[in-house]
Amino acid sequence: MTLPVFFGCSFIAFGPALGLLVFTVLRDPLRVIVLVAGAFFWLVSLLLSSLVWFIAVKASDPGDEPLQKGLLIFGVLFSVLLQEAFRFLYYKLLRKAVEGLVTLSEDGCSPISIQQMAYVAGLGFGLMSGAFSMINLLADALGPGTVGIHGDSQLYFLTSAFMTMVMIFLHTFWGILFFHGCETQHWWEMAAVILTHLIVSGSTFWNPLYVGSLIPSYLLMFATAAWAYILSGGCTRNLLRSLRGQQSETSPQPGS
Repeated sequence: MTLPVFFGCSFIAFGPALGLLVFTVLRDPLRVIVLVAGAFFWLVSLLLSSLVWFIAVKASDPGDEPLQKGLLIFGVLFSVLLQEAFRFLYYKLLRKAVEGLVTLSEDGCSPISIQQMAYVAGLGFGLMSGAFSMINLLADALGPGTVGIHGDSQLYFLTSAFMTMVMIFLHTFWGILFFHGCETQHWWEMAAVILTHLIVSGSTFWNPLYVGSLIPSYLLMFATAAWAYILSGGCTRNLLRSLRGQQSETSPQPGS
């Protein structure tokens, strides 16, 4: 059963995101560059937050369980804030890049809009986050061993895969919302991204009560997806037309 678990969890966690990658990113070299750079920015934020948490743990008493739990909570909160700080730095970098592309362009227009960059950058953040969340679990899924043989939950790998999928999508939607907030100077949109990121990350402390983390995370994902769709220029009429397989009158910017 180890091989089916491995492939099943892999397809759940990364299948939808890889579909977005293939159909909306890989065909455009500029989008590929933005995605790889976004993944790199997330990776640097993880490195710095891990370094801070490692130093804090080494400098504390390992036998003090309340202190160690507090440091774990601090590490999660610090990591979320650092990720959003690097998202802001990446926005500033991309804004400079757009200005440079406009200067070099013959028609005075950038070949890629800031809305498209927001979508691709968010997807880059999400893919790298998902890779680090699942790579060790997928390695363990290959065995040897049996999940839950000592009375623990047998849904550990499955729920981890669904959580990884929702985090990838959330990072994508957060990127759209965050960049839109920076562009329009709607700081409450940026604050909403940070708050929902903290809520989703904090909900994982409910594990192994997986319902306590998965249900709120998916509810927030659907809410942020609708919000990002509206900010990207989408409307209910176009959504209904696309579900019927008809051509939309106007397409949202990030996916165009």
